[in-house]
Amino acid sequence: MTAIRASFIDDETLPTIFPLIDTHTHFDAPVFDSDRSEQAQLAYDQGVRHLVLVGYLHRHFDRLYETEKSLNKGLLLNEELPAIIGKDDNQKQSLPKAHIALGLHPFYIEQHTEAHLEKMAQMLNKKRPLAIGEIGLDSFTDVMKQPEMIAKQQRFFNAQLDMAVAHQLPVMLHIRKAHAEALAILKMHDYDAHKLGGIAHSFSGGVQEAKAFVKLGFKLGVTGQITNPNAKKLRLAIQAAVDNYGIGCLVIETDCPDMTPIMCQTSDNTLDRPLYGNASALGQSPDNEWGDTPAHNRNVPANLSYVLLTLSELLDVQPSTLAQQLWHNSCTALQMKWHYPT
Repeated sequence: MTAIRASFIDDETLPTIFPLIDTHTHFDAPVFDSDRSEQAQLAYDQGVRHLVLVGYLHRHFDRLYETEKSLNKGLLLNEELPAIIGKDDNQKQSLPKAHIALGLHPFYIEQHTEAHLEKMAQMLNKKRPLAIGEIGLDSFTDVMKQPEMIAKQQRFFNAQLDMAVAHQLPVMLHIRKAHAEALAILKMHDYDAHKLGGIAHSFSGGVQEAKAFVKLGFKLGVTGQITNPNAKKLRLAIQAAVDNYGIGCLVIETDCPDMTPIMCQTSDNTLDRPLYGNASALGQSPDNEWGDTPAHNRNVPANLSYVLLTLSELLDVQPSTLAQQLWHNSCTALQMKWHYPT
């Protein structure tokens, strides 16, 4: 086994820390229960100032809010410490601010019910999230390609787009092996990403799909997949989108505990692994969400800097310039006005 790098930031720190927004995480997953606070601190130390906890199953919605409350409670306590014990103001904020996106993931369509849609609509009225997501279409498996599954996915996708329009919220798209179908729905729907924002999360399409989503107003979500030199299709698509629309079309994300950057993995055959197969535990089995994810090989929010640095090299843009642009892109995509730390 070749230890490429552990899935945490160790003594070999990055040369410069840049303020970052992790636009897509599953940091509420049980695989983080034993060290979530420590990982949040590490993420902050590596520049992550905001992170989004993204929903996928109704039964885990409460877990999202509990995790958000726990993380942000720690943030508030740190802000109060200087007045209590005279702590240095420069050290008072030590955790990223957590936010929530609510959505019913297309891969778990068999588990979703009409009641879940109704309860989600009720939650939007009571606890307004940052965004709707992750939602979309997924035909990754033969089961998901069955006509009844496709029809149900399309119905739930449209229903959640309706909610986004009603509440004027951006959406986070999960599209896998169904880009043409998803684009067709988006073009017909009242949802306007140019006005509401939105992210094509963990983008995995080709050049034409990349351009099409950006043309509709979506930002392309770039994960640790971009660090794999064998991800030629993805790299070409990202470069083509930037050539046409500039670096304003991108945001970055960890999608943790999935999509671990190549330099943060411990594996015998990391470079030879299928890019969207084993790399994403969420969406592999409807009955086992990260149940077998080894803690030493999970992705963590602190790894977001590696996505930034790889993109910087790929696009030949200085990390400082790219980091600031990605921050503003994320704010645009999420319809927020977060001040860029200086």
